Amino acid sequence: GFRYYMVAECEFNSSKLNDIEYIFSYYYNKLEFIRFSSSVGKYVGYTEVGIKNAEKWNNGQEVISSRGEKERYCFHNVGVDVEAALTKS
Repeated sequence: GFRYYMVAECEFNSSKLNDIEYIFSYYYNKLEFIRFSSSVGKYVGYTEVGIKNAEKWNNGQEVISSRGEKERYCFHNVGVDVEAALTKS
């Protein structure tokens, strides 16, 4: 069979918004073919299909909504994770 999945990540050194990077990757059969990174601010394709999708998504609504995900998805969750880690250390 074939396997298609997506992974959302928040990489951070602190709970400050500037220290957080949001990454959303798309995989097909364990090969990452396209990624959005808040550090880059756009989609980047790694395969022929990924490059075509990146061009389309960077010119549409997809990139605009993805740019807000660092604040919406990561900022709150990173604060929760940092607090949980500090109370256990």
